Amino acid sequence: MSSSQNFDAVSVQQRTMWVLVGMQVIGMIGVGAAPSVGILLANEVTENEAVAGLARSSTTLGAALFGLPLGSLAARFGRRTALTLGWFVAALGAGLLVLAAQGALVVPLFLGLFGIGAGTAAGLQSRFAATDLAPASAKARSLALVVWVGTLGSVLGPNLGVPGAWLGERLGLTVFAGAFLIAAVCLAVAAMVVWSLLRPDPLRTLQLMAPAPLASDTHRGTRLRLVAAEIRRNPQARYALIAILVAQSVMVAVMTMTPVHLTHLGDSVTIIGITISLHVAGMYVLAPVVGWCVGWFGHRATIAIGVVGLAASCIVGALRPGDTNWVVVSLVLLGVGWSFVNVAASALFSGVVADAHRAQAQGGVDALANLCAAVAAFASGPLMAATSFSVLALVALALLVPLAVLTAAGRRVAR
Repeated sequence: MSSSQNFDAVSVQQRTMWVLVGMQVIGMIGVGAAPSVGILLANEVTENEAVAGLARSSTTLGAALFGLPLGSLAARFGRRTALTLGWFVAALGAGLLVLAAQGALVVPLFLGLFGIGAGTAAGLQSRFAATDLAPASAKARSLALVVWVGTLGSVLGPNLGVPGAWLGERLGLTVFAGAFLIAAVCLAVAAMVVWSLLRPDPLRTLQLMAPAPLASDTHRGTRLRLVAAEIRRNPQARYALIAILVAQSVMVAVMTMTPVHLTHLGDSVTIIGITISLHVAGMYVLAPVVGWCVGWFGHRATIAIGVVGLAASCIVGALRPGDTNWVVVSLVLLGVGWSFVNVAASALFSGVVADAHRAQAQGGVDALANLCAAVAAFASGPLMAATSFSVLALVALALLVPLAVLTAAGRRVAR
């Protein structure tokens, strides 16, 4: 690669990061409304806890099903097209939720929450877009920065009910309809930002700079087979994939049932909200620190720190389930542990997968991670109902054992 190409890559990467940061903050405000305002809306519209539970899972399922198509779209047409479509579909989903809230309609409720899952998938893909042109030494830091700035949107999104009430009074809408109208605008703005400003496209630039042309126009089925074959023969990619899936399953299984468990303990809605907010903060606030750890200690050592954090969370939850303070500690550790594993493993995966398969493989990882999250969310409820929160925490701890063994074995090989 020539010096002029190096200069161009640096310039494009800097512009890409600015666009991704702005897009991520705005878009995640809209996506962040689904786990809080969406849950309340589902309970109000369905008036049935079982149906409401299915509605609340629609966003996770949508993120799982949109992940792979958006990855395929990025592989063929670039990040700009894929991210724009993801945010636009999410905006349409939020618009359907305005109708669902205003008319207490069940079908638009499910479709709307499902559509917002496309925004979740786009937000996840943006962290990989940050690594396309980043040098190997800066991939983790670039990825961590995009994850970190999403915190602002994730914190503001769940609180759209307040401005939603203000807007609803002036437009004759319900509180929830007003909240999702704001979410729809944010998601549409995110789509317009990425479509108008993500030029040149980072993935297309990477393809043009490659020594040999990358197979971006290969048939989708062929690309999928190539991705599967590479993961089978690439132990580092396989290890990173396992780490992402295990961390996602453990985190979602425990986090999903914590509000229910705290309700059984007699805690107020305020305490439950604070607990989840601290958990979300643990997931995202330390992302830049994780990126620094990857640079200094390596991917596996950083993943090992995350495994210890997740294990500590499960142990605390299993031993002190009746103490709200310790449950809060458990949730914070759960978020921090997930952050260390997810950021480090995502950066590792992005760095070791071949450029020709990268976007497709990244979309597949996100799809599998969200699918595991949906399964974990579905399974955690019956498991805790049949046993206890302690048993749920112990089952989550058992899921960590294979990842801990692989991490320890990999470090021994490296030494």
